[in-house]
Formats: sequence, structure tokens, C-alpha cells
Amino acid sequence: MSNAQDWQETLHDLSRRRRHAHAMGGEERVAKHHGKGKLDARARVAHLLDPGTFQEFGTLVGGEIAADGLVAGAGRIDGTPVMVGAEDFTTLAGSIGPGGNAKRYRLAELSLRNKIPLVMLLEGAGFRAAGGEHYGRTPTDLIAQARCSGKVPTVSAVLGPSAGHGALVAPVCDFSIMSDQGAIFTAGPPVVKEATGEDISKEDLGGPTVALPSGVIHNHAETDEAVLDDIRRYLSYFPSSAWSYPPTRLYDEDAGLRPTPELLDIVSRDNRNIYDMRTVVDVIFDEPDWLEIQPRYGQAIICALAHLGGYPVAVVANQPTELAGSIDSDAADKAAHFIMVADSFHLPIVFLADNPGMLPGSGSERSGVLRSGARMFAAQTAATTLKLHVTLRKAFGFGSMVMSLLGFDNQVATFAYPGATMGAMSAAALSRASHADEDVTEILKNMELEASYRSAGSLGFDELISPEETRNALVLALQRGIFSRQEAAEPVSRTVITP
Repeated sequence: MSNAQDWQETLHDLSRRRRHAHAMGGEERVAKHHGKGKLDARARVAHLLDPGTFQEFGTLVGGEIAADGLVAGAGRIDGTPVMVGAEDFTTLAGSIGPGGNAKRYRLAELSLRNKIPLVMLLEGAGFRAAGGEHYGRTPTDLIAQARCSGKVPTVSAVLGPSAGHGALVAPVCDFSIMSDQGAIFTAGPPVVKEATGEDISKEDLGGPTVALPSGVIHNHAETDEAVLDDIRRYLSYFPSSAWSYPPTRLYDEDAGLRPTPELLDIVSRDNRNIYDMRTVVDVIFDEPDWLEIQPRYGQAIICALAHLGGYPVAVVANQPTELAGSIDSDAADKAAHFIMVADSFHLPIVFLADNPGMLPGSGSERSGVLRSGARMFAAQTAATTLKLHVTLRKAFGFGSMVMSLLGFDNQVATFAYPGATMGAMSAAALSRASHADEDVTEILKNMELEASYRSAGSLGFDELISPEETRNALVLALQRGIFSRQEAAEPVSRTVITP
């Protein structure tokens, strides 16, 4: 008998065990899952990754419990290696057993070890009830995942109900996204009913209409496929880790230099006229297909990923259509988290300012606007990445500081349009606060209009520019700033904060 024949029985047994794991919860449960319009865990992994690149580990963990309810391994997205874990709802509702817990820890451990992104696809019931063995001296994935923060990009998708420990993965990640059928909560409806008597559906407890406005989840897409496509798109802006710089789209020497006369029609000289900052972003950046982060939370600030002259950048822009651009606590919290993520992975940040300051009023104070504003200010002033600033029309008070307007804040460049107004507060507010008569009020207004020239006269800005010059000014400044990347990239210090 040859050695090859000796192996046959052993390899047949291995193949049988693998088939059992690949069958997940069995034909009936998988068919039921597909009947709800959802991909199963293995199909999700296949859609996310480049074809033929998935290398699984822990296939036989769990024994008779297929893969212990978690498909885990490595693959590539647009050629870049990633670690990926997908909870298998068809196997014991995707619950976490001892083996699955070990696999989750190993995923994050390898992600940090290999300096590659971590993606978690969530649809599970949390820890499996099993006599408390999870509370002995055993590792937990959240510890390993927290260590990844700021070192490798971390992404989660909520593709069905996600409860308990598994749900905590999402808010710890840099970016989270949810499908129409996603729902996330500390505990599901049965537990809520038992604990509080409240009778509520999973959709009303933690579906998209709850999780997006609350800021727990960043983005939304309708289907599993759309969610997975958006994860690929999100990661395309980032390096594989904080030890490298973001990927650059190659451009000719002029890097797509072009005037932006469209902005003359979009941005009114009258501060009372509202415009949509999204149309400004469309004009300034390379293509109008930029990716907005958390569009349904803190809407007075737009946070987006875009390309400028071929370079991936983060955009933080006031939105005049919301609260006239005033910065409320939700907007500041959103921006603080976004700025820290951008800084962690060396994405240049472009600030587009047009705000009358932090949102005043009793409701705003009760929501902690000063705390959130301070958090945003701390994030942006601590950022070591390249920062570029443009004041389009106005930037008052602390609202100017959180948007990186003030000098000595390590900006690569600061610009403003002529006639842009700034100060501790607007002339109208100051005249009311000081009970000024009409003559003084008129003087204050004229001073406000001259503010940009006075500031430029003492180098409060590097340069006043025409709206037509906006893109070119930013591209050329960014090109110059990029030359500071003369050594290998290193991680920056950060703290996990998610709105």
C-alpha cells in the first residue's frame, strides 16, 4: 500500500468535517435565511472579498456546531489583505461560544499583528448561555479589537439582529454600516419584555430608524450586497494600517488643476442666503462620488471621504441648510470621531467653514454642546495630519476654532473668500447684546464686512482667494504639504470616542 493510499481515510474524514462546517446550519435553515432576502455568512464573505482569495481558519472549531457559528479568515479587497469574520445566524442564531470567542480574538490579533484592516459582519444573539465559562480567565475579542483602534482600520456591518456582546463590536469600530434588515441593541425584544415589561419589535428597538439618528451606526445601505460594496469603497480611501500612507490615484503634473467658477453661483455673498454645502464639495473635489459618513446624524456638519488631486482626504464642512450651519452637540461629536480616524490613518483634512458659531440656546446647553465642542476642538488641534482650511462666508467664536481657523494650529494652508466675516459673534448679535443704537450697529456691520481684509493684513489667513481659485489653491497646498511625508508613517496616539 502506498503512502497516498494510507492518507485516503484520514483525508476523507477531514473532507467530511469541512463539508459539515461549510453547510452551516443545514439546508433548511440556510434556505429560510435566503428567503428573507439575505446572504448567508459564507456568501457575504465571498461577496466582500476579491474572488478566490479567502483563506479560512478555525473551520473545525465547534465540532458539531458548524464553525461554532463564526466564519473567520483572511482575504483581499482590491488586492489589499484584510481579516474578516462573519457571524452565521443559521447556526444557533450566530451566538458566541468558547470556540467562536477564541476565533474573534484571533481575528483582531492577526489584524494588528499583520497590520491589515479588520472587518466584522454581524448577525448574532451575543454570548451563548453555557454556564458562565466566558467569565473565567479567557480572552475577549473586544480587548483585542480596542488594541486595533488607531492602528488598523476597523469596520463592522450589521446585517440582521445583533445583540449583547456581539453588538458592542459595532460602536468600537471606526466605521459601521447597517442594512434594511439590520438591528442593534444591548438586549433583544424578549429580554426587554422580561426586564421592563416593554413590548417592542426589533426594528423599533434598534433598526435603521433608531440606530442611524442616534449615531450608534454610521451609514446605511438597503441590501447585504450594497452594504458589502460600501465597505470595499470605504476601505479604498485608507492605508492598510497606520504604518503606511493612504493610496494615491496617479495624476499628471497639474493634478487636475481647474478653476471653479461654479462656486460664484453656489455661494451667495449674502450671509442670509442658504446653499447646500454638498454642491460645493461636488465642485471642489476630483469627482462628485465622494462618500459621506453619518449623513443622518449631526447633520449641521458634513463628514466625507473624497479625493483631491488624486490624494484621499477627509472633508469636514459646515452645512448652512441645517441650523444655518450652527454646530450642535451631535455634529461636534460626529466630527470629533471622524477627525480622529482620519488623523490615525494620515488622511489630510480639508475644513470648509461657514458657521455662525456653536448652537446657542437652553436645549443646546442641556445636550452638552460645550462638552462636545471641546471634544471636537481637542481632536482637530491634536491632529498631526495635514490640515487645510477655507472660510467661505463666516466663522464666529468657538465655531471658528473647532474648524481649524485660528493661526498656530499647524495648518498646511488657510484661505478665505474676500468679504468673509468673523469675530466673537456676528454684528447683529453683538449690537443686540450691547443694546447699540442704529449708528453703532451700522458701524459694526461695516467692520464685519471688512474683517477678512483686516485679518489678511495681519496674516490671519495665508491668502484671500476668489471662489474660482478654491480647488487649485487647495490642490497646490496639499501637494506641497505631502512633501512632509519623508519618513515611514507611524501611528498617532488616540482614544476611542464614538458618538
